[in-house]
This record gives sequence, C-alpha cells and structure tokens, in this order.
Amino acid sequence: MAQNSRPNILFAIADDRSWSGAFATRNNALRLPANDQVERQGVRFNHSFCASPSCTPSRSAVLTGRQAWQVQEGGVLYGTLRPQYPVFTHLLEDAGYCVGSTGKTWGPGDWRAAGQKRPPSGREFNAKLLKPPVPGLDNRDYAANFDDFLETRKPGQPFFFWYGGTEPHRAYTPGYGLKIGKRLEDVDVPPFWPDSEAVRSDILDYCAEVEWFDSHLGRMLTALERKGELDNTLVVVTSDNGMPFPRAKVNLYDWGVRMPLSISWGSRLPAGRSIDSFVQHIDFAPTFLEAAGVKAPDSMTGRSLIPLFKQEDPKRDAAYCSLERHVMARPNGATYPVRSIRTKDYLYLRNFKPNRWPTGGSFISSNRTPHGDVDAGPTPAFISQNVASREYDLCYNRRPAEELYDLKSDPWQMKNVATDPAHKSAKKQLWGRLESYLRQTGDPRIEGRDPWKDYVYHQTTGYGAAFNKSLPAAERKRALELPRHKPE
Repeated sequence: MAQNSRPNILFAIADDRSWSGAFATRNNALRLPANDQVERQGVRFNHSFCASPSCTPSRSAVLTGRQAWQVQEGGVLYGTLRPQYPVFTHLLEDAGYCVGSTGKTWGPGDWRAAGQKRPPSGREFNAKLLKPPVPGLDNRDYAANFDDFLETRKPGQPFFFWYGGTEPHRAYTPGYGLKIGKRLEDVDVPPFWPDSEAVRSDILDYCAEVEWFDSHLGRMLTALERKGELDNTLVVVTSDNGMPFPRAKVNLYDWGVRMPLSISWGSRLPAGRSIDSFVQHIDFAPTFLEAAGVKAPDSMTGRSLIPLFKQEDPKRDAAYCSLERHVMARPNGATYPVRSIRTKDYLYLRNFKPNRWPTGGSFISSNRTPHGDVDAGPTPAFISQNVASREYDLCYNRRPAEELYDLKSDPWQMKNVATDPAHKSAKKQLWGRLESYLRQTGDPRIEGRDPWKDYVYHQTTGYGAAFNKSLPAAERKRALELPRHKPE
C-alpha cells in the first residue's frame, strides 16, 4: 500500500462515559454536535462493549487487542504493560506512522515496570493549556495540542492520534450542569438510583463534562477539514468504561461496560448507518492495523471491524467482559472477580467470590472510604443515607454466584432470574458459552488461579502509594498520612 494512501486515525476516548442510552434525556439535555457529525458521516455501533469497567485494564485491551485476563498485570488498575503483548501504536509507528497523544492515555500505572521501552501512546502533546470554566474540567487544551501534533509530521506522513479526555471522570463541580442551562426535569433517572434533585443534578453535571469532551473533538474535526484531511481520516469516538456512578463503573452491567461507539472514514464508509452486531474494544487494534495495511499479530484476540462497515455479521452475537481488581478496596489486595456474557436477549454474570462485597464493603480502602470501588459523589452519598433501600441493595450489597437478566422484560437489569425455572435452559446455554470462551482464551480464573491479587499497585504519589509493594516500607508508611487520591 502506498504511504500516501494510508489513512490517518483519530482515536477519541472519553474517561468514564456510558453508552448514549444509559439514561433518557429530553429537550437536548445532552448536546454532542461533534459526535453527531461523526455518526452522520459514518456509522453508529449499538452494541459496543469495553473489556473491563476500569481504566487500566480497559485501555490495556484497546492497545493489545487482548482481553483483560490475557494481559497479566495490565488487567488491574495501576498495573503495568508487558512488552510481550505488542500494542498497535508501536506497530503503526514502526510502519511509518506519526504517533502522538494528548490527555489521558494508557493507565493509570507504570508502563516501564515490566520492561516496556517506549510509551504506549506515542509522544505526548500537553503543553497548551487553558482556563476551564469550572474546577474539575481538565486545563489541557486538547484541541490546541492536536494542532501542535499535526505540525510535527513529515510531508505526506499518515498519523495516529490518541485524544484521551479526562472527562467525564469525577470530581465534578456541583451544579455546573444547571449553571449552563440544563434542567432537572430533562433527565429520566434509572430506577436503580433514587429519583431526587441531587441525583438529577449529578447526572446533569456528568452531561456537562461529556459536552466538554465533545467540544474539543469538534475543534479537531474542524482542523482536519481545514487541512483537507478529514475524508482520509478514520475517526473513532468511544469511552474506556462506564459513568462514575453506583452500579455503573466497576460493574459488568450495561452502565459499566456498554460503550458509545461512532466511526467515520470519509467516503469509505456509508453515511448514517446503524450497526447492531456486537463488537468489543479488543477489536480496535486489528481494525487500525488493517486500515493501515499492517498485519495484526497472532497474539491479538480481537477481530477487525472493517467487514462490518459493509454488512452486519450474525456471528457477532455476544460480548465478553471481566473484572478483577479496581482500587485496593479489600484487605490484602483481594479482587472481586466477575465474568459476563451479553447477548441481545440476556446478560449472564458469574461472580466467582460472592462472599466478597462487590464495592469493597466497609473496608477502609485506598480511597479512605467504605465501598472504595464506588467513586465519591452526590449520587452515592444520597444512596448511602438509606442502607435499607432497594437502591442501596442493588448498588452496594453482596451478589449471588450467578446473575441472569432477561433484557426483553428487564432492560434495566434489576431482576435476577438465575433461579427461575423458566430461564434454566438459557442460563445453562449462556454459562456454557462463557466457560468455553474463557477456557479457549486462557483465563486463569476459570482454571482456579488468581494471579491478580499479587500484582503490584503502581501508584507512586498520594495515599494510594501506601499499597505499592514496589516502594520502600518507609515511603509507604508516609503515604498513609497523606490525603486520599482522586478516585481512578
């Protein structure tokens, strides 16, 4: 393939954004003109799923094209990235691409700890700053940094650019959504959260941060149009995991792992198409490599999405997700191991340690709060005020070994029918598919092993450094006296 015929690639990945149908909004409570432009000019995927509802394992899966249980220390927060698993960014760079990034890339963690020689997302461009309208929004001018990156290319050189916004990760400025004109009545609250003014306002603050991410994407698209390069740019818009709310992020329900995904590629993609085939974040790496004319290594589990640009694939009828350890929310680094299979009609989850709390319980974790796997904010605070409520039970309490949700009658995934005789056949079939896939892909968990509990938590600053076994004991002891870090 001639070098000048290879496409540019702009990969826009938000931080903690659930798929667009996570809750209903009216009267344009969520305005995303740049995302809408990508969908108008390309395709929207209706069933797209990340590998894990936690930053580091999700991003490890994106880069390696492997499931989170297939990347060892890359499968936990504050892990590392082993060089034995090739990342697509390095393969593109080796093939002549100019590779760069702004904002949040792989992590959090230490990509050097396992011997990686170069950053997983290329040269960072973060010098251009701005004054955001409120605290909580990132002060990096993502779009201006993208402009700087474009100026570094050689003439005719194709590029890959990772735009990693830190929005809509918490913390938010309370009431910012209302301040910019959003209305409480324009939100339909999911029934597993209390319908209160505090919760509605919290959702509006989340919406405002998603819009901030979108505004920078819009400026990037405009820059490409101005240079006459948008038609030859593969644009991918998605997120790493779900919204930072209870029963969403760090959960395998749709609000934790079902992701927005819109892709445009100029005239090479049919405009305005909607795709129902199931796809996963492990599919990005082989997609980018195929678009660039680079052979994907055999180590990649994912499959290129390019065939779906022309027609649906009925064999893509399920997604597989996992969770092991997010923050140090349990004694001695204990995990909360879950695997899931999601089809059109059902969601099946296998909780391997149902005796453990899914959120960490009362243990004072690296967040220095009970239920450390839930990011602090108005919604979890409101739910925690009533531990006897249905919402508290759904969001915080222990869960059985098996969960099964009939999505036709229960789209909110609240009624577990795993013990219902009417669904016995479906449960058996789904567990059979999930177990087969886990064995086929070498999941240590299905073999009865748990390497994750011993992986180093590579935080080096803040209170969480107290859990970093690679640091000297005295340094870890000093970290215990520090304020807790912002949840990841």
